[in-house]
Amino acid sequence: MAPHPVHQRRQLVVLGHGMVGHRFVQAAVERGLTETHDVVVVGAEALPAYDRVALTSFFEVGADALSLLPGGAYDDPRVRVLLATEAVGFDPATRTVLLDTGDVLAYDELVLATGAAPFVPPVPGHDLPGTFVYRTIEDLEAIRAAAATASVGAVVGGGLLGLEAAKALADLGLETHVVEMAPRLMAVQVDDAGGATLRRHVEGLGLHVHTGATTTAVLGETHVTGLGLRDAEPVAADLVVFSAGIRPRDALARAAGLTVAERGGVLVDEQCRTSDPHVWAVGECAAPGGRVYGLVAPGYAMAEVAVDALVGGDGAFTGADTSTKLKLMGVDVASFGDAFATTDGALELVYSDAVAGVYKKLVVSDDGARLLGGVLVGDASAYGVLRPMVATATNPGIALPENPEELILPVTAGAGAQLALPDTAQVCSCNDVSKADILAAAEAGGTTRAGATCGSCKTLTRKIIEDWFETQGKVVDRSLCEHFPLTRQELFDVVAVHGHTSFDAVVARHGTGRGCDVCKPTVASVLASQLNHHVLDEGARTTQDTNDAYLANIQRNGTYSVVPRIPGGEIDPAKLIVIGEVARDFGLYTKITGGQRIDLFGARMEELPAIWRRLVDAGFESGHAYGKSLRTVKSCVGSTWCRYGVQDSVQLAIDLELRYRGLRSPHKLKGGVSGCARECAEARGKDFGVIATEKGWNLYVGGNGGATPVHARLLAGDLDTETLVRYLDRFLMYYVRTADRLQRTAPWVDSLDGGLDRVRAVVVDDVLGLGSELEAAMGRHVGGYFDEWKATLEDPDKLRRFVSFVNAPDVPDPHIEFRSERGQDVPADSAGPVSLGATIPVGAP
Repeated sequence: MAPHPVHQRRQLVVLGHGMVGHRFVQAAVERGLTETHDVVVVGAEALPAYDRVALTSFFEVGADALSLLPGGAYDDPRVRVLLATEAVGFDPATRTVLLDTGDVLAYDELVLATGAAPFVPPVPGHDLPGTFVYRTIEDLEAIRAAAATASVGAVVGGGLLGLEAAKALADLGLETHVVEMAPRLMAVQVDDAGGATLRRHVEGLGLHVHTGATTTAVLGETHVTGLGLRDAEPVAADLVVFSAGIRPRDALARAAGLTVAERGGVLVDEQCRTSDPHVWAVGECAAPGGRVYGLVAPGYAMAEVAVDALVGGDGAFTGADTSTKLKLMGVDVASFGDAFATTDGALELVYSDAVAGVYKKLVVSDDGARLLGGVLVGDASAYGVLRPMVATATNPGIALPENPEELILPVTAGAGAQLALPDTAQVCSCNDVSKADILAAAEAGGTTRAGATCGSCKTLTRKIIEDWFETQGKVVDRSLCEHFPLTRQELFDVVAVHGHTSFDAVVARHGTGRGCDVCKPTVASVLASQLNHHVLDEGARTTQDTNDAYLANIQRNGTYSVVPRIPGGEIDPAKLIVIGEVARDFGLYTKITGGQRIDLFGARMEELPAIWRRLVDAGFESGHAYGKSLRTVKSCVGSTWCRYGVQDSVQLAIDLELRYRGLRSPHKLKGGVSGCARECAEARGKDFGVIATEKGWNLYVGGNGGATPVHARLLAGDLDTETLVRYLDRFLMYYVRTADRLQRTAPWVDSLDGGLDRVRAVVVDDVLGLGSELEAAMGRHVGGYFDEWKATLEDPDKLRRFVSFVNAPDVPDPHIEFRSERGQDVPADSAGPVSLGATIPVGAP
């Protein structure tokens, strides 16, 4: 190799572009290291860094949603990323790195961020076709492809990653077995009692758990057929995933002659410098003090320390918080501090509710004054408060209350002690953000990384910020508008309690003035939700926004679109002919929408009643494309036609659309039903989505497309149709009652204290005892439903508003013009689109 060249600018090479490598580069840019160094990042995977903590959600959200560097490049042009490229060796003597492409990179400083590799037990058959590891997106893609032709899967390993892998197999529709050598699941994080509670949860979801089971062989000749177990019957399986731990990727360092720890990992000092002064190691490949950390938070801390050292700082890595909180298959699990009470004199406080599936343990000092650690299974809501309280050798923690058991007892039993965290308390362990950091950011109007990785500290972070605003006398005004000092939810409640039936009555009793284009349609929607009255009834019509005021969507040239409801996208030839005839006779532009409906554009206001007369007579009804209500329930063809379908998705979609049609809500609602896991109806992109399983239906909620797309998340699985409808009734009415104005279900779920867990508690577990009340409210809606356009055609008073000019009802608006494009009429104006920030006044033509 050529001798190390002299650079005017120095060069820093980073080997590895996982989460920790990415964090190192971010810190290098933030700390100004790129002012003196060019940075070259070498990543072995074809994708740039992505969130490996949330790897299981790949099947739901896809690779793009997990990416930490969506564009594949950093904003700083002095950072270059080489993907799908591996370093095959480096030479400390010449300070060069050899790549698998044959290229040689010179470096002044080298950072090893190569991470760790899955450990595959060297049992016979471990490399048979049908065996996989669970580490990268590429691994998951391979597992998904194999699962398409498999029926039973087995995971070797019942730790964190093992249970994540088991969830992935179960989500792919496989009968799933978990084989763990230890006597309990998550043996490193939870004790025997916590493991037993966790096992009951996992088995309750339909998975098979084998603990105290040692895998002796992978069975099969040319492909996996099962697992052989010591002193137990074999487990039949045609797909096996190994998730039995990790091993640090330290081969490059060993080959280069660097010192490695006794149990593996590149040995580094407190500044993450290896035995070579120009080589650094961070993350899972590093062994500070001889210990390898398998969590992202210590890796991030090492990255920060290494950058600090490179810019001349004196930061040190002296250990890290190994607390963990996660949701495994819908089960909250947390472990923090001295979870196993190994400290001399440590005492344990335990709360266990086997019926509810909740286990909580606090480990306290012998005098009961300090919290040392704990385990939470089934309910980890207290984790955000408990973890910062933990006392360590270098941190005295926070004094416990007089009755520390109140920290883990249910609220109804006197729990819920509120403790004031000191400013030094670490709130976000992933990104090492303290309460003081959050307060400083709030005061400066800035942000922190709190909650950006695992998300477990979001609730506590929000509370800290809200408390700070209160101490500053700054209150976040959530009032609907200047006329009502109430939120939409509060308005909903007062209307229900007082039985108001008009906007005038509501504003007279609870507001001021005459209302505006914010509160008027909001109150109108609330009244429609509760009363099922016609939006154009006397006293209500003037409160509607533009679209509801004319039961149609206004278009850019002042015309309207006509959208008849077509439940499930299923339509007979006779009705299809009527739509064609209407479009032809009125000269309307026709388009099949993404929601399986036919949209007719270009209708003049005065034409709307005549158009709808033809459609209503043919059996159509309003598709509510104009309303803040249910739009469609999209469907695939399901088991009726599709060879992959396992349930009749068309019938269910039709039933759900007919059940929830016309439901007035804070914002529009969309649904979807897929007949199998292939998800052709894109149900997880909807406010509520249903996906068929062999056992019934999985219900997903809180998704949406649009400007900020969000994937819906699993609320409950393997439901029969009756239970599915009951849960959906509750979910939708809970949303209608409590969401803010123009708040879609996705941000509504996230805004709740507890998020999806809170929704599940109310909808599935019925913790508030509102289940029957919400179902009854939906029952009233279903029983009182009527088609708004049919009712309009039968009411001469309502029909009188559909004229362009009051004094010349038969004269069309002369300002509406068309031009021909692709054989259809389209607006003739050449003006650009309406600004997204613009507003259209209520009742505007």
